[in-house]
Amino acid sequence: MTRVLRAGVAGAGVFGGYHANKYKQASDIDFVGIYDLDIERAQTAATAHGVAAFDDLDAFLSSIDVLTIATPAFAHAAVALAALEKGIHVYTEKPLAVTSRDGEAMVAMAAEKGLVLACGHQERAVFEAMGLYDVPEKPLRLEAVRNGTASTRNLDVSVVLDLMIHDLDLAISLAGCEAGGLQATGRRREDEGYSAVGGDEVNAEVDFENGMKAVFRASRMAAERERTMRIVYPSGTVFIDLLNRKFENGTPFALNSDFAEADIARDPLGTSVFRFLDTVLGVRDRPLCTGAEALQALELGFAIDEDVAF
Repeated sequence: MTRVLRAGVAGAGVFGGYHANKYKQASDIDFVGIYDLDIERAQTAATAHGVAAFDDLDAFLSSIDVLTIATPAFAHAAVALAALEKGIHVYTEKPLAVTSRDGEAMVAMAAEKGLVLACGHQERAVFEAMGLYDVPEKPLRLEAVRNGTASTRNLDVSVVLDLMIHDLDLAISLAGCEAGGLQATGRRREDEGYSAVGGDEVNAEVDFENGMKAVFRASRMAAERERTMRIVYPSGTVFIDLLNRKFENGTPFALNSDFAEADIARDPLGTSVFRFLDTVLGVRDRPLCTGAEALQALELGFAIDEDVAF
């Protein structure tokens, strides 16, 4: 008999709505409810999805088996640790946490209790669809640009943990090893009345232990959006436009030029959520991005922020 998982979403904002939609689409899921400290927000979101609203975390956690955390980043760890303590499998949006200590505690508790801890680094699904994880060479160099225009979202973390962390995770997953030395520079917006944690535009150069050099640029004060990556292999170069889902393959490897049409890349969030659920059910060995892998990207992000030293 197939096990039915009781699922909940913490966070009634935009991303909470995206995750709620995925739970509504998932099979073998009883989508129970949405939790938010603001009960009116929780009720509005819950009504839209035909589920219960909660503003009491204990009551919410007592009613579920699996949890997606889509709260502001500063609250990820507190909700995750409370859930893991109760034996609940956790999927959290990125970044995993906002301190190394919290991220380490989350990974340690999940391991101790034998629970699945996954993180929403969903662009791994796009790289998988391209075939980049099957390339038999390690990159020599990686150059990533992730620029966004001015926004009031995610100002509780630096641009490194908000935007660059996607590319940090992708670089680590391609390199297959730890990062070594780094250098970083950055600047902040100076608008009157503007307040955000950390830098708003950061450039970083990172040397990986296998010899790969990576150059990252992220901004939330750019004139226009840009999401590009250039990967240099010994046998050629791949250029990827993540925003427009196009790439140029200058290697001899048979990468998938139609990757944007692959099921896993058309809905990377769905791929990430459904693999988390499949891992909980024992259908898969692992989620798209594990908590331990997300912690690697997080710690590299902290090292970059520390080097910028705002």
